[in-house]
Amino acid sequence: MNETTKNNSINQIQRFFLLLSALFLTILLFIIRGGVNSKVPLEQLARQSLDPEIALSNGRPTVLEFYADWCEACREMAPAMLSIENEFQDELDIVLLNVENNRWKDLLSEFSVNGIPQLNFFDRQGALSGTIRGLKQYEDIKSISNSLLNNEPLPFLIVDDEISNNQQYSPI
Repeated sequence: MNETTKNNSINQIQRFFLLLSALFLTILLFIIRGGVNSKVPLEQLARQSLDPEIALSNGRPTVLEFYADWCEACREMAPAMLSIENEFQDELDIVLLNVENNRWKDLLSEFSVNGIPQLNFFDRQGALSGTIRGLKQYEDIKSISNSLLNNEPLPFLIVDDEISNNQQYSPI
């Protein structure tokens, strides 16, 4: 009986260290992933995005953002996009499309995505109103979003991949 007790004690000690190791690894992973707010803005937006077909047909203006998880400019712009999403949540759809996901290959081709981040802006009828590429600040995105919501010309346009701050929009 002494031997059985010793074996059980060893098993209990092993269980304790296994549990302690699992707890340590869980806490470490939790910290590495960002703690309680583990959904960084880019992930958060991507997860709550509507399907593009739904967004483009629901009568609200839509912003399609083409991004990649590894894209630093996309990550840097994500808090601004999340703020726009929260500010205009019942008026404007923000849809994130990961360029590395084969599901969006046809949209990458259709909208000539050759740099990220790329934002495509659509009016209430789902018609393309404008496109911008590269890192944008909150104020720029908000200005464009307000123009979309008010059915006004977009304040930025692309001419040969150069963004100009004219008050006119011309499709690319």
